[in-house]
Amino acid sequence: MIPRVNERTHAPRDPLSEALGRAVPFEGGLPEHAVVAYWPGLDSYTLDDEQATWTATQWAEHLEGPLLEHPFTTGPQGGRRAIFHLDARLHPDDRDLSAAEWAEAAHRLARAAGIETPGDKNGCHWIAVQGKPGRLDVIANLVRLDGAWQRQPADLLRRLSDEARRVEEDLRLTPVPTASHQQVRAPGVPTASTQFATVLAQLADEQVGPLASVRAAHRITHQPGAAGPDTAHRLELIARRLYGIQQDLLTTATRLNSPSHPRTALSAPPTAKAARRQPR
Repeated sequence: MIPRVNERTHAPRDPLSEALGRAVPFEGGLPEHAVVAYWPGLDSYTLDDEQATWTATQWAEHLEGPLLEHPFTTGPQGGRRAIFHLDARLHPDDRDLSAAEWAEAAHRLARAAGIETPGDKNGCHWIAVQGKPGRLDVIANLVRLDGAWQRQPADLLRRLSDEARRVEEDLRLTPVPTASHQQVRAPGVPTASTQFATVLAQLADEQVGPLASVRAAHRITHQPGAAGPDTAHRLELIARRLYGIQQDLLTTATRLNSPSHPRTALSAPPTAKAARRQPR
């Protein structure tokens, strides 16, 4: 199981669309057991099994509710990108999990991500969607019911990775190789592949790489008279594509630096480290 933290957004429709594999809103209800887990406090506001009949639009409105009810709540950096999106993917050879097993994995990842605290009645609205084979999506609003911003662990990626390893063991899934299983090697003269990995990591750097320039241009378009909305929209789409390329570069660089992977085997399974997306 490989967890990944996606870039936060202002609204839940795009993450929910990605999780379901089709754009929200759409006609008709969700497939049975598509939502395998959700904020525990929801049961006290709805009738028994009422959530089973909710549409994707209703789930999106549920997720967005606290953000609309508390319009002045902002994050630590002052932004309003409150929709947290985590996806976790199983190994291709893993068996199909039952709805109960998906639900267990969802609650455990939600606790590791700091979006579910047992007994917290004013916590985050969140749901877990199992809409694609071998994949689980956890979507949450970091604006709490009490209007505060939910603080997540500083070591979020490590916590998610550690919990994913425990889920693999408990559910007897295919384990992902980790650094703790690798033999420590003495540092030596950098190889050509190590130097290549360094160059890829520089290209993937969000502070100085190509993505930083596109984001700077996107911010300029919001200044009066700088550019029209079409230009801003195109730059946003370009930034999203660049972000995907950046993640591929970072993954490749990590593989090249990993002692467990032969230097020529770039098609080896991806690293277990979750790739965190930072808000703009």
